[in-house]
Amino acid sequence: MSIRHGLLALLEQGPRYGSQLRTEFESRTGATWPLNVGQVYTTLNRLERDGMVAPDGDDDAGHPLYAITDAGRDELHQWFERPVDRTSPPRDELAIKLAMAVGAPGVDIRAVIQSQRHATLKAMQDYTRLKARALIAVESSSSQGDFQGSAEGRDDMAWLLVLEQLIFQTEAEARWLDHSESRLVRLSASAARGATPPPADAPTIGAPAASGAREASAAPVPRRRAGRH
Repeated sequence: MSIRHGLLALLEQGPRYGSQLRTEFESRTGATWPLNVGQVYTTLNRLERDGMVAPDGDDDAGHPLYAITDAGRDELHQWFERPVDRTSPPRDELAIKLAMAVGAPGVDIRAVIQSQRHATLKAMQDYTRLKARALIAVESSSSQGDFQGSAEGRDDMAWLLVLEQLIFQTEAEARWLDHSESRLVRLSASAARGATPPPADAPTIGAPAASGAREASAAPVPRRRAGRH
């Protein structure tokens, strides 16, 4: 997640102070990726060092304001234009967990998968409920003609896009868990028969979760800012 570019995007709309940037960042993303003020000011200091923001006096309450510079604006527009780099994918805790569970003494990897599947599906249901509410807010903003004209309309649309990305992500995770379990089943069966395992690209069929799979806490559901919907 690029906090650096997120803050530049907010500053392009006008000078802001640290806690204001934090509030607006979380409002735009539905608090999916919460920030603390320390992160914000550390990032602002680095942006100032790199010549991308500059101090811009104080507001009426005495808060020190920051403004984007031409160099910061150029960097922001380049960020919008270039694709996200996938050559160094971020670490995924679930992928690491399953990789380490393979062959680990005393670990039932199928139970790990079933527990995670339960949590993933629960998270997907929560995201879907939030999406239904977000859609109502977006449609209301659109009908009033303030989708682009108000901060509220923009935040509603941004929150909807974030939720849809989370839904797609959890759907893909559920499919991958099904695939992983069915592959383990086939490999175990092949090992028991002493047969050659099927090729890596063999079609897979998702195995249903076993009854009685142990409970797992669902993925944290993003918190919509107070006073919304």
